[in-house]
Order: sequence, then structure tokens, then C-alpha cells
Amino acid sequence: VQLQASGGGLVQAGGSLRLSCVASGGIFSVNDMGWHRQAPGKEREMVATITAGSTPDYADSVKGRFTISRDNAKSTVYLQMNSLKPEDTAVYYCSCLLPYTIRPYWGQGTLVTVSS
Repeated sequence: VQLQASGGGLVQAGGSLRLSCVASGGIFSVNDMGWHRQAPGKEREMVATITAGSTPDYADSVKGRFTISRDNAKSTVYLQMNSLKPEDTAVYYCSCLLPYTIRPYWGQGTLVTVSS
């Protein structure tokens, strides 16, 4: 499985961005997908996940602001980020977890910078 993330950039606080991650290889529709992020000097943390059945889960810090979705026909997972805060600044990574596995595949990351 290969993952290609895009959509990062520089945005002012309160603004919005939409991240996309296109997966190739494997059967996209059966995989759980997710977004994680890593800020400078911090560990990587889960931001949002979405199961093969499209059930989402969010970190408390982004609930109500971020929305994860998937388009199985396009093998793509999205992260709509609204009301961005400077503390959302991080490299965002797309992840893909195949059924009955515990180690996800990772994309290359896309940088999101939120200015105050």
C-alpha cells in the first residue's frame, strides 16, 4: 500500500484546510484509514480515524472542528479542518490499516502551519 497525502499549507488562525490522501495497492474499501500528526518536539498523535464501515473517531482536541471522510471510489480519505488554531501546526500523516493487522502503513506527511 502506498499513500500520497496533499493539501497542507499555511493558513491563519480560524481558517480552513482540507487534506487528501490517495491510496494505491490493496483494496481500499476494506481498510481502516486515519490521520495523525506530529508537532515539533512532540510524539505523533492520532487526529481522526475512519473504519471501513465509515465510523469516525476523533481526538478530543479536534472534535467539532475536524471531519474525516472517505471516498472508496477514489481510494481517498479526507480531513476537513475548520477553525484552525496555532496548536494544530504539525506534519499530518495519513495511515492505512489492513484488516487483521496491527501495524499501519504511513504516507509521507504534509505540513500544516497555522499562524496566529
